[in-house]
Amino acid sequence: MRRNLNSGIKKLEEFLKSCKSSSVKTQAERVGLQACLKAWKEHCRAEGEATKDFNIAVNMMKRIHSLLEKHSELLQEADQKLIARCLTYLGFYELADSLCPTQEAADDVKMTKKKYSVGIGPARFQLQYMGHYLIREERKDPDPRVQDFIPDTWQRELLDVVDNYESAVIVAPTSSGKTYASYYCMEKVLKESNEGVVVYVAPTKALVNQVAATVQNRYTKNMPAGEVLCGVFTSDYHHEALNSQVLITMPACFEILLLAPHRQNWVKRIRYVIFDEVHCIGGEIRAEIWEHLLVMIRCPFLALSATISNPQHLTEWLQSVKRYWKQIDSTMEQGSVSQRNAATCSSYHKDRVQARQSYKVRLVLYEERYNDLEKYLCSVRQGDVCFDHFHPCAALTTDHIEKYGFPSDLALSPRESIQLYDTMCQVWKSWPQAQNLCPENFTQFKNKIVIKMLDARKYEESLKEEFTNWVKNGNEKEARLVLKNLSPDYHDYSGQMLDFFPCLVEKLRKMEKLPAVFFLFSLDTVEECAESVCEFLEEKQEEKRPPKADKVAYTMTNKLRKVKKSLEKQKIDEKGQKSSRRLDQSIMYEAEHDYLLKSLEKNLEIPKDCTYADQKAIDEEALQMVFKRVKYERKGDTLKKLARRGIGYHHSSMTNKEKQLVEILFRKGFIRVVTATRTLSLGINMPCKSVVFAQNSVYLDALNYRQMSGRAGRRGQDLLGDVYFFDIPLPKIGKLIKSKVPDLRGQFPLSITLILRLMLLATKADDLEDGKAKALSVLKHSLLSFKQPRATDMLKLYFLYSLQFLVKEGHIDQEGNPTGFAGLVTHLHYHEPSNLVFVSFLVKGLFHKLCQPTSKDSKCFSEDVMEKLVLVLANLFGRRYIPAKFHEAHPKFYQSKVFLDDLPQDFSDALLEYNMQVTRDFASFLLIVSRLADMKQEYQLPLSKIEFAGKECEDSPLVSHLMSCKEGRMAVSPFVCLSGNFDVDLLSPGVPNHVTLHTICINHAQAPVLWPHRLDSQGRKMPLDAYALDFYKYGSLAGLDQDNRIHPRDAYNLLKDFYLTIKSISVSLRELCENEEDNVVLAFEQLSKSFHEKFELV
Repeated sequence: MRRNLNSGIKKLEEFLKSCKSSSVKTQAERVGLQACLKAWKEHCRAEGEATKDFNIAVNMMKRIHSLLEKHSELLQEADQKLIARCLTYLGFYELADSLCPTQEAADDVKMTKKKYSVGIGPARFQLQYMGHYLIREERKDPDPRVQDFIPDTWQRELLDVVDNYESAVIVAPTSSGKTYASYYCMEKVLKESNEGVVVYVAPTKALVNQVAATVQNRYTKNMPAGEVLCGVFTSDYHHEALNSQVLITMPACFEILLLAPHRQNWVKRIRYVIFDEVHCIGGEIRAEIWEHLLVMIRCPFLALSATISNPQHLTEWLQSVKRYWKQIDSTMEQGSVSQRNAATCSSYHKDRVQARQSYKVRLVLYEERYNDLEKYLCSVRQGDVCFDHFHPCAALTTDHIEKYGFPSDLALSPRESIQLYDTMCQVWKSWPQAQNLCPENFTQFKNKIVIKMLDARKYEESLKEEFTNWVKNGNEKEARLVLKNLSPDYHDYSGQMLDFFPCLVEKLRKMEKLPAVFFLFSLDTVEECAESVCEFLEEKQEEKRPPKADKVAYTMTNKLRKVKKSLEKQKIDEKGQKSSRRLDQSIMYEAEHDYLLKSLEKNLEIPKDCTYADQKAIDEEALQMVFKRVKYERKGDTLKKLARRGIGYHHSSMTNKEKQLVEILFRKGFIRVVTATRTLSLGINMPCKSVVFAQNSVYLDALNYRQMSGRAGRRGQDLLGDVYFFDIPLPKIGKLIKSKVPDLRGQFPLSITLILRLMLLATKADDLEDGKAKALSVLKHSLLSFKQPRATDMLKLYFLYSLQFLVKEGHIDQEGNPTGFAGLVTHLHYHEPSNLVFVSFLVKGLFHKLCQPTSKDSKCFSEDVMEKLVLVLANLFGRRYIPAKFHEAHPKFYQSKVFLDDLPQDFSDALLEYNMQVTRDFASFLLIVSRLADMKQEYQLPLSKIEFAGKECEDSPLVSHLMSCKEGRMAVSPFVCLSGNFDVDLLSPGVPNHVTLHTICINHAQAPVLWPHRLDSQGRKMPLDAYALDFYKYGSLAGLDQDNRIHPRDAYNLLKDFYLTIKSISVSLRELCENEEDNVVLAFEQLSKSFHEKFELV
């Protein structure tokens, strides 16, 4: 500390983290305080009246905070005098006097008043210069259930939830420690027995892999033969899914297990289910699956999220589900006593006793982030990247504050609170509350040596409340001026800002803001930006290398090659005879080899300022083990090259091993720069110091912004997180900060195939009572219809329509028992309505007509038949649309197939017939459902909510016109009447969903029709991509990348899904068909084998 205060303080804080003795910590803090005081006096003497470096003063106050707050019981009188002396030297005389009122202190005041004082009050100093160091409220009493750390109060509540077998909705910021309850839950079930199962449901494969790795490293247990501790089940990988005690899976895969009629005995073993990122229930794609899981499980659950704006609503809904299961369990238990024999009864009772669950659903809310987030606006000026602090209030307007107040999650750091106060004083000179809200006069700060973060939060709330009063009480002009003054200077750049991406990263490195995650929304841009940074570092290294360094390296490489050959030859010769001369030669060669190798490594060594990697984070042997994992991956060499420079990229089209390399090295601290898509926003444990939004996108919304920005600031490492906006328009930034995360209202929960799967469960389950109860729970408990009687009635009608459809198509009989190809339909449930259309083709005999062997006695089919079969399947299961403008441009292609041909004529006619029948039935259904509409709401304009059907509008010509065009439009929204849509047009292709009455909560998207063509917003036909047929013909991904514009990894995943669909059809047909020589079965088996062989060569 005497030689270098900053490095000394760093070593002191590292020591304090590892030290267990309170008395030793106190002594170390005292030594640090004395060193800071000495350094401050020397600094002030040297600077005189010049601007002082407050870093020393900040470190001094940090030591004072620690001594008074953490070690007060060990302080002696001498320690208090030392602290008072330090406060006096800083100019905080009243605080010094309150701590140690002596005459000596008063004399010191006179002596040090001008020379050593920081020149501002103690409250302002602490808020403005050491806000992120303010002490957080943390408990000091350990919890015997937790060994690694002292849990907060809300975390103890989570442990109580698990101990009491209760369920909970847990909403807490990213990196706050909410996931710990999940691992406590797993540990509890593992200790109880070998029978109980914990299921962890994660939204992405990346998160599944990470949690699985954590579980395998965290727990060890001697399992019975045939059982394992951890299993994994995803769409493309499964490992011991039904033989594990902890199953890590994805929603769609878990739904398959819950709905499988013959897996119910395994389902009864589940003791807890953990839903990570449960806010996905409000998404648009397959969000309804989360609902199905939550209403079907009978055991307790933990639902985790950082971004739910209406958690009370979600908790109430889940509590209603639990009440249902309590009633069902009670009824089944009573029935088991009266109807079942003693053996069955005791078995059932044992199942229920073992679960010992409570039916209570708790809501655990924790809104306080451990570390504040500060935002910065990036701009390009004079060829350089510059940063301007973005005050959160700059995102607001007086109108927004008047209508909605301050957003609940818009938090100010302590220095931002001071900035707001100063601006308010500057704008309104005669502000009446200026003195009361002055930091030195504020009630919570008065005569406090140690201001805590909780005190700063109360000051922030008081300022927000006062500012809101300005807006509401006639001082809107002043309020508007405050917001204007807080706004940063925005410098728009006309060029491509991403050209300055390497410059941005380099600047963050110089500011010590790494590690950082840079969010972009294009796969190609993610990779390009990472590679551009690597090129920048390589060029920088090249400039620093001596002129002849490459030549020397080349010479040494050649010498090394020759020495290696000589060594190998020597070893061969030694087998024949051994002599001292040959031994000496061998030793010389080995010495020369080692010398040349070290010299070459030194020549090619990357200088420290030409890499962002932290070489101390991981040793070379461990690094090589990580690199070995991607040895045979397509992008393996690129990722290793980038990693050597401390750079990585992460997106959904990478393989699991490629993503894991980046995740592992980033968590270890070796890689410190990662470009990524939103794949990193969902639960992946990759906390960083800074988050950068480097590309605008429609996907960058309020929800994704909060998920992504929450990564900034590592608890235990960073007291402050930084968020940077690079190439994001200023209005968009404001919208992101002030916008509320959308409420969870639920998606349309049912589909034709789901209802068929429920009928299968209800009629074929191992435990019929249990199967019926699960099916009924899905039908009764929809988040969409919770407290919404109209939506409930609509779903009942949709259920009846679905049953009618399934009976007509021959998938169930009049009693509701599945028949015919029901099993095949449910196997292809994720392809609705294509699965229904496929079976209708099958029933009509179209595939038998197509699949004719090459000769009468042959079991083989011509290539022409196979290609036509792929064409039909691609039209059904490989539907990927190409923008219409791409088709109109008439580009030149290197492969023959980019746009998929239409279905063969007979298939096309059958599809038209199917669509017409479904359209008629569904239109009739919509007309019936339209009677449930709330016409008062329907007769309101969508945005202004002005009613155009009231008495005051009777004389309006416009209203008269609107009201006169209702004929033939019962299910069409009155507002959309002017666009000329009638009920008969409801299901025509190209008619938007919002044409139907919006209060009936359904539109033609729920109709099981498959239109052969789709039109874009301008009415242009969007062609289908022929990627599947093209690959089957040529077996190459290169053409798909070049002509079809599909990323190679995306193309691989698409083709894999297509192959799995063919395989699923082939297996199902073989099981269903009694005739082993059936041509369709044989044709699909041949196609499955042929496609697989080509796919394996990729």
